[in-house]
Amino acid sequence: MAASASPSPPSSPAAEGIINVFWDDGMLNHDTGKGVFDTGIDPGFLEVLEKHPENADRIKNMVSILKRGPISPYISWHSGIPAHIPQLLSFHTPDYINELVEADKAGGKMVCDGTVLNPGSWGAALLAVGTTLSAMKHVLDGHGKIAYALVRPPGHHAQPTMADGYCFLNNAGLAVQLALNSGCGKVVVIDIDVHYGNGTAEGFYRSNKVLTISLHMNHGSWGPSHPQNGTVDELGEGEGFGYNLNIPLPNGTGDRGYVHAMTELVVPAIQKFEPNMIVLVVGQDSSAFDPNGRQCLTMDGYREMGRIVRSLADRYSGGRLLIVQEGGYHVTYSAYCLHATLEDGG
Repeated sequence: MAASASPSPPSSPAAEGIINVFWDDGMLNHDTGKGVFDTGIDPGFLEVLEKHPENADRIKNMVSILKRGPISPYISWHSGIPAHIPQLLSFHTPDYINELVEADKAGGKMVCDGTVLNPGSWGAALLAVGTTLSAMKHVLDGHGKIAYALVRPPGHHAQPTMADGYCFLNNAGLAVQLALNSGCGKVVVIDIDVHYGNGTAEGFYRSNKVLTISLHMNHGSWGPSHPQNGTVDELGEGEGFGYNLNIPLPNGTGDRGYVHAMTELVVPAIQKFEPNMIVLVVGQDSSAFDPNGRQCLTMDGYREMGRIVRSLADRYSGGRLLIVQEGGYHVTYSAYCLHATLEDGG
């Protein structure tokens, strides 16, 4: 489908069931401000400052397209609830959580480059975690097969001990830990955000119960908050050796390249692992128009990856699938790519 095309009506996979979308307006209270791109800095010589890429507008359009778009009849909406501090400690260290709590009490701070905790941000972060956990619990309890946690702030860069890349708390990582604690023997995470899902990988780097797979732009480390390179030789450690699969892709890989990577690398890895729960970590910043990525994916590519993941869930996890929102910074096209993913992924 051309990049400018409209969303398609749901094909048979989507029509066979309901997508349970978990969302709460309170996550809009995370105000990332304005400046030069993601710095929050006004240099004093520009007439027009831009919104931080991770702003509320992007998520409003995602909510809107799911409420008004062609698959809206197949969506069931659910509210989220804030997470409690003890729940965060299944993935994050107490010292790190205390650091965030104190920063919130002090009125906020720039936690790391591009990642600012402003008044309202901590409450939104707790709500993002709680909403994701609610989505996972919905699936684990058998109330629905497919749940989508439409959340912000994003989370997949947040490591057990530090924030990174617009992320404070690792929403997907905490949901994976909930699945493990609830009796799931093996969980796979498939991360298609344009950036390496380093925080999730770090959290399970020594575990053989979680297979973390990340398809990402070959960007390498971007500093102290993101020491991981996302290269093929980062395979895990100890019992987790061989359970971290990094698939760094060259700029401009596009639809055919991503689908090839999915069919030739991701599918065989999952066939060997045989998970009983699948988590799709989705970012639309791999799209052709995204300001934070250069991967040239279109709606067609997202639609096909959604189809592949849905078929994997049907085969290995009894259809159980949790989808967790991450990046995606083109305010309009990100929403279209999300819709495309869910057309066959739901």
